[in-house]
Amino acid sequence: MLSYYVKSVDALKRLRTDEGGVVSFEYIIVAACIIGAVSAAFGTGATGGLGTALSGALAVVTAAFTAAV
Repeated sequence: MLSYYVKSVDALKRLRTDEGGVVSFEYIIVAACIIGAVSAAFGTGATGGLGTALSGALAVVTAAFTAAV
């Protein structure tokens, strides 16, 4: 158990000083933020705020074309 602790502490020390590791963590954080923003905007399916707005706008345009014809 002690050997795993020492290995993990050494790995974390190397990662803390490694600039490449920091950059990869930044990319992971940015990707998680983008996924969260897209999920918040579109929701799961067409029930999100943006999906509902687009569905409503499409219904209004379709109704306007139907009334004009």
